[in-house]
Amino acid sequence: MTTLPRSLAVSSLALALAACGGTGQPEARYIAEGNPPLLSDWGQVGLSGGDLVLGGNVVAYDMNTALFTDYAHKLRTIWMPDGTTAHYREGDTLDFPVGTVITKTFYYPRIDGELGERVARTEDTSADFQDGRMAMDKVRLVETRILVHRENGWVALPYRWNEDQTEARLHRVGAVIPMTLVAEDGGEEAFNYVMPNTNQCAGCHAPDSNSRAISPIGPKPRHINRDFAYTNIPQNQLERLETVGFLEGLPDLAQVPRNAAWGDEHASLDELARSYLDVNCSHCHSEVGPADTSGLFLEPDTPFGPNLGVCKLPIAAGSGTGNRPYDIVPGEPENSILVYRIDNVEPDEMMPELGRSTVHAEGLELVERWITEMTGSCEI
Repeated sequence: MTTLPRSLAVSSLALALAACGGTGQPEARYIAEGNPPLLSDWGQVGLSGGDLVLGGNVVAYDMNTALFTDYAHKLRTIWMPDGTTAHYREGDTLDFPVGTVITKTFYYPRIDGELGERVARTEDTSADFQDGRMAMDKVRLVETRILVHRENGWVALPYRWNEDQTEARLHRVGAVIPMTLVAEDGGEEAFNYVMPNTNQCAGCHAPDSNSRAISPIGPKPRHINRDFAYTNIPQNQLERLETVGFLEGLPDLAQVPRNAAWGDEHASLDELARSYLDVNCSHCHSEVGPADTSGLFLEPDTPFGPNLGVCKLPIAAGSGTGNRPYDIVPGEPENSILVYRIDNVEPDEMMPELGRSTVHAEGLELVERWITEMTGSCEI
């Protein structure tokens, strides 16, 4: 595989962005100390000509199957200071250097251009980030979360977009934002979008129960091993990071694990369900995660059996069992605790415990079908 020198690759990327109208491009930067009050202080994303654009050398990426957050769409980015690079790790998040800034912007497509609490519940991506830009008159931005790798570790900083959609301000105390999802058939569902406070960020972003250190959880090779349309030219995301000098040690792509992509008609039901549970649950439900004592491990390589929840008795689940006997009862989703917790929005019963106020109907249906097709039985 041929790798361009980083200076040449970065220059080529800048030219490509300029060619698609990227004037007024923000200057991405690493801020080693303090809590900058404005998202624009970081220069990772910014506004230009009525569009949201990326800062210089910032790389967008997507997930094969995404963590569900109340049907929000997300723009994810990675940036590193010049002269630094991440190292490939097979089963873990890429080993990012000090200075790395990762962002995730949550937004919803608008309904007929309306900017208010009513937003579209849709998988239509026509309003999303494309060709290096995202049209601001088609989306409502809600928040942008930053993870920055400083000398003493990762720091999480949430920024809330203002009503005018001109800037996002640091909002460390969290927020509850009333919104209404409008489905394509016109059905409406009111809900509270919950923006986490900085302490709650560790609820997901501390995947090791021993260290409790904050870290990224999404940019694992198996999650981001996929193509992305960079200025309308598709390229594998891991190769893109390597090309611009943000990644070293990448093996041949044929050797890199890859989770099933959401909605992939060529993937098996088992692959789709395991990918969904992996990205939504395994940062807690692993042998080292905060839910390690549950004995339920939802990583993609967990073998079929009790550790996957099959015929496993619940441990300290309380009312979260829904009076169901086992985490998973093969062939019987209606008797499986896993289904009960996914189909729930009560704080002490739902799973995941944070990050949503609505039920992901499509994800629930996927898990139900997966369990329905399982063979075997439990002693009840």
